[in-house]
Amino acid sequence: MIKLENQKWLEKAEWIQLIEGRTEQTSQFLFERAREIRNRYYGNEIYVRGLIEFTNYCKNDCFYCGIRKSNQDAIRYRLSLEEIMECCATGYALGFRTFVLQGGEDPYYSKNRMVEIISTIRKQYEDCAITLSIGEKDYDEYKAYYQAGADRYLLRHETADETHYQSLHPQSLSLENRKKCLWDLKEIGFQVGTGFMIGSPNQTSQSLARDMMFISELKPHMIGIGPFISHHKTPFSDEINGTLEETLYFIGLLRLLRPGCLIPATTALGTIDPRGREKGIQAGANVVMPNLSPVSVRKKYDLYDNKICTGDEAAECRNCLTQRMQNIGHQIVISRGDYKGE
Repeated sequence: MIKLENQKWLEKAEWIQLIEGRTEQTSQFLFERAREIRNRYYGNEIYVRGLIEFTNYCKNDCFYCGIRKSNQDAIRYRLSLEEIMECCATGYALGFRTFVLQGGEDPYYSKNRMVEIISTIRKQYEDCAITLSIGEKDYDEYKAYYQAGADRYLLRHETADETHYQSLHPQSLSLENRKKCLWDLKEIGFQVGTGFMIGSPNQTSQSLARDMMFISELKPHMIGIGPFISHHKTPFSDEINGTLEETLYFIGLLRLLRPGCLIPATTALGTIDPRGREKGIQAGANVVMPNLSPVSVRKKYDLYDNKICTGDEAAECRNCLTQRMQNIGHQIVISRGDYKGE
């Protein structure tokens, strides 16, 4: 296996060699190294983020997404400022010190509305980090969010391969603008997160190699990857899902590539395997993201089929994950869980 730590700028052919050379033996070696490196930066601490899915309206029509605008069966909802603050209060009492506001690209939440939400959270919870995951905006809007008190922004690029990107998205969206948004966010000063799906339709070793090369270039602070899981109301309803094994392999590779990065063991991992999140941690991840959204709306934020934890109260999610992490020798800590650099 190529030693990423000593040669981070791999050529495309070298990435393809790594991707296509995955075996059980190389995977286990990779996971050992990934754990060593993560522990060097973060010890056995796992950071927890409180996820607030505040709107499932979306103006976009991405072919893989269950809340795409063309899904007429989706039951739409929006949380008010008061409801969002109730989620934060619940989370704070449970030890959450990062709130993640995630939603579709919903024009109802204008720049002014979002600034009000962000500044209200910032004023009440000065010791907490505020993360946004609300899609593509222009530079000035991102800057307004940063000035209002947002610290981090998650915007998964989904694929760094132009042809592949076009096969997953409508013509109104472009990889060029997606990348521009990420560079804008870095310039403004956000801790920036990106990422991609594993096993999405039309994905190849070449496109995955481009993903890794783009991450080498961008140097994000956070990287979120998860398996593609189909949704029955999308054009990809009959496509084969991504695998746990390949997703874990990329978590390990990303830990070697970006040693100090914040990498979540996602809900999607737990959806395709009952112990998926634990396995994600053992492959090199160091973040989990329980859901703080009201139980009444969780099933409506339906990005993919069979999503887990849609009926649990916030305390149940928190306590469950605490026990799961303890069972594999890790502890969830009460902390903002900031990026620690390389």
